[in-house]
Amino acid sequence: MKILLTNDDGIYADGLCGLYHALSLEHEVYIVAPEAERSAVGHAITIHYPLRVQEIRRGKLFWGYAVSGTPADCVKLAIYELVGPVDLVISGINRGANVGINVLYSGTVSAATEAKILGYSGIAVSIDAYEDIDYCYASYFISNFIKNVDKVCLERPFCLNINIPHLNPNEIKGIRVVKQSTAKLKEVFEKRRDLHGKIYYWQGAEEHLENSPYTDVVSLKEGYITITPVHFDLTSYAELKILSEGKILESIHI
Repeated sequence: MKILLTNDDGIYADGLCGLYHALSLEHEVYIVAPEAERSAVGHAITIHYPLRVQEIRRGKLFWGYAVSGTPADCVKLAIYELVGPVDLVISGINRGANVGINVLYSGTVSAATEAKILGYSGIAVSIDAYEDIDYCYASYFISNFIKNVDKVCLERPFCLNINIPHLNPNEIKGIRVVKQSTAKLKEVFEKRRDLHGKIYYWQGAEEHLENSPYTDVVSLKEGYITITPVHFDLTSYAELKILSEGKILESIHI
């Protein structure tokens, strides 16, 4: 398979390197990733500045393109200019989980959804840890997963958000296909004062206020690998039906 590999942690991230080594054993893998970390940029694209590209060779580890833009920029530029059509786009392995409402902020997930927008299947991969991360099992799992995904009659192109607990493989309870949690986040802003006496705020850690086991948030916390199909259609069909069938439009004068 011809695979495009990208991320939002930057081209020098260990998760990208680990995944490349696992996939390149059996596939033709191309790397086009941000030149530096672009976490939490969502689906942003660069339109007011030029996109600059630099070839990066990390010794014997890999060769790829570093782009000055966002993860979505990387996918667009790769498909249209640098790599061409591919069989699959994989974004990751991200440092830290991408579950719940955070999926909307995630550059990792946005790279995968950008692939689907362009007509290519995409997979976003994240691991639930930030320090002392071992990417070996997660890389192995994804390599094994893409070998078997064609056995499932998924509509093409598909987009999957996969999160892997940072546990000993023997402690992982299994795989759950679950929905994305839409529960609120408990968020914290730390108020500080700089050396000139001016106040600023640092956005701190958040807590997912979700308790349903049938969601990505809880299932991952319980030790399951979570797989959530995602899409970019933001239409609320329930409200669309209500507005279309209701009398409100008749009373609005234009």
